[in-house]
Amino acid sequence: MIISFTFNNKHYRADLQDGIDISIPLKSGEENPNCYYADTPHFEVIRAGNFVGSVKEGGVVNHRKITFTPHGNGTHTECYGHIDADETATINKRLKNSHALAAVVSLTPVVSANGDSILTLDTYKEKMRYEDASAIVIRSLPNDTSKLTRQYSGTNPLYIDAALAAYLAEKGVEHLLLDLPSVDKEVDEGKLAAHRAFWKAGNESRKHCTITEMVYVPNHVQDGLYLLNLQIAPFENDASPSKPVLYKVTEFLP
Repeated sequence: MIISFTFNNKHYRADLQDGIDISIPLKSGEENPNCYYADTPHFEVIRAGNFVGSVKEGGVVNHRKITFTPHGNGTHTECYGHIDADETATINKRLKNSHALAAVVSLTPVVSANGDSILTLDTYKEKMRYEDASAIVIRSLPNDTSKLTRQYSGTNPLYIDAALAAYLAEKGVEHLLLDLPSVDKEVDEGKLAAHRAFWKAGNESRKHCTITEMVYVPNHVQDGLYLLNLQIAPFENDASPSKPVLYKVTEFLP
């Protein structure tokens, strides 16, 4: 299915049968990425009297309870409710538009003055070639499949400079997606500087914007423009497991 759409007075086409899923599948057990000391996801067969929710064990259907932590167990999308006391600020209510023109950009970390590995605004400006995008997908380098199961807790993993988050907010970027466990430093004394900068904490106009963490962008996906379909589960929570899908676009003249 080929669709055409217009964004900022430019015309694009995309093939909806050629999507690229950049989420990390959630499985039971330890073969998942994990951060912030979250328990591993657990899939449990439901049992009640003579009923067993497992076809393998002789049941007529599979019926399982799944326990996981959205922020700690893989690809998830969060809204400003992540840093706000308003418990009605949920991703299900705040994600108003699940489609956006997205730019994929690959960035190499630099070592900051305090010895941390970070993604900087200067590096972003050097690499970014697409100013029209309303969503940005950051792939950190080097990029390999260890990101699919990496255990981040206690490792002070890579994060982004708050200046980069602020710049994206000023440019009107509504959706930020990246292959890191958090936009912020693992232990930052509660500052959450990049989260606050991206949402312009306290600014009503940015409350529809989202951050998606722990995606995985395969190496065969080239930097460039894509149509993003940002799929979430309808959780009334600040975050939800999510499935962002990219579709390569081509610009055309009508």
